[in-house]
Amino acid sequence: MRRVAPWWVLALLFVVLPVAEIYVLIRIGHVIGAWWTILLLLADGALGSWLVKREGSKAWRALRVALEEHRVPARELADGALVLVGGTLLITPGFLSDVAGLVCVVPLTRPVARRVLTGVLARRLAGVQTRQRPGHENVVRGDVVE
Repeated sequence: MRRVAPWWVLALLFVVLPVAEIYVLIRIGHVIGAWWTILLLLADGALGSWLVKREGSKAWRALRVALEEHRVPARELADGALVLVGGTLLITPGFLSDVAGLVCVVPLTRPVARRVLTGVLARRLAGVQTRQRPGHENVVRGDVVE
């Protein structure tokens, strides 16, 4: 059984965040000017793509080393996922998404994001383990007829 996201999560993702991004873009545009805002967004995107390429290759190398050493690459997989999510946020136009993307990608802040990701996954997995699995009451007994 799939769990559906609550309506407020969808509202946040598709209504509140885009409106907040547009508001911040307009406010920054009023302060520094429209052309400087566009230039800042382009520079931010270029810097973000370079950073994602650098950190993504580091995460890939760390994953390969962990696999070669025959150990579980939990940290390396989390870093790879964070770099992927952060890169997606960095190429999305907007300053709020860029800040969130930088938190996921920059090596100084990635451990904090990794702890948050680990906590979310631990809570989700704990919820899965406590759910009741189908037992004998769901078994339909019958005979095979040839």
